[in-house]
Amino acid sequence: VQLQASGGGLVQAGGSLRLSCAASGRPFDTYDMGWFRQAPGKEREFVAAISRNGGSTYYRDSVEGRFTISRGNAKNTVWLQMNSLKSEDTAVYYCAAGRRGLVALTTHYDYWGQGTLVTVSS
Repeated sequence: VQLQASGGGLVQAGGSLRLSCAASGRPFDTYDMGWFRQAPGKEREFVAAISRNGGSTYYRDSVEGRFTISRGNAKNTVWLQMNSLKSEDTAVYYCAAGRRGLVALTTHYDYWGQGTLVTVSS
């Protein structure tokens, strides 16, 4: 499956952004979807995941209550709504697809998008 992430940009602390990830190539609803991020000089880390039918979600603690992952299987798209952004949210954000459940390990995802840069100014 091919993934195309978009929606990044520059935003002030406290602001909001909505990332999108469009999928193509294979049945979208057979994949669990995840968002990861990588800040300069740091390892890629898990942000959020959503199950194939959208019924279950999973977040890293630091974004719980601020970020919301959702998906529209009819549109082959997964979104990440990010509110109350902080400077520490600055990173390149990647979407990923896998079939191993709602997991936080990068190695459990099979397909990756190219990333979209989110910069939060303080």
